[in-house]
Amino acid sequence: MPVAFPPPETTHPVILPDGSHHAGTVFLAAVLRHPRIAAGDYSYASSFAPPATPEGWAGRLAPYLFDFSPERLVIGRFCQIADGVRFITASANHRHDGVSSYPFAIFAPADDSAPRPSLPGPGPDTVVGHDVWIGEGATILPGARIGTGVIVGAGAVVGGTVPDYAVVAGNPARVLRMRFDPDTVARLLDIAWWDWPIAAIVAAEAAICGGDVAALAAAAPGIR
Repeated sequence: MPVAFPPPETTHPVILPDGSHHAGTVFLAAVLRHPRIAAGDYSYASSFAPPATPEGWAGRLAPYLFDFSPERLVIGRFCQIADGVRFITASANHRHDGVSSYPFAIFAPADDSAPRPSLPGPGPDTVVGHDVWIGEGATILPGARIGTGVIVGAGAVVGGTVPDYAVVAGNPARVLRMRFDPDTVARLLDIAWWDWPIAAIVAAEAAICGGDVAALAAAAPGIR
């Protein structure tokens, strides 16, 4: 019998043994309404102390990303975000190339739109690939580019570019190992199981989670 999988617009996709929904786990695509955040289908976040409302997840995950911020936070499909993960996006930055890093402009806004010397220019987007597991309490720094299939250790502080299928940990985070050899990484990116129809993904669960790349390739819908 096919396994039923909750649709990506489900707010609370985890059903507990008593039939109730786990309020601390959400599919992000169902709850994020922030104009500067995009989250792919089936990516979820969990918290032991969830926001009071589902809409509060944007502020929980990216508290410095405002509606008017120039940068974006982009999260791929099937990502897993543990309790306490925080994205420090570029709007949190201060200038630090002068004598002081104090943001005078935010306390005394100008009447015109001229750039203020105490504020930095627009910063880069923060981008997370597909099928990324971010461990408890990790901090993702402004402009980080986290590749597909990456595992981020608990408490890690991640900046810069993390290659596909790396395992990173520490402060600052560094690559501990690669999960697969380069040829296998290239094959997995070509297979791109995260883009398949959900029924095909669930049917291939054993190959995906068991690391059987040959079986996964054989199960791929269409011609690859």
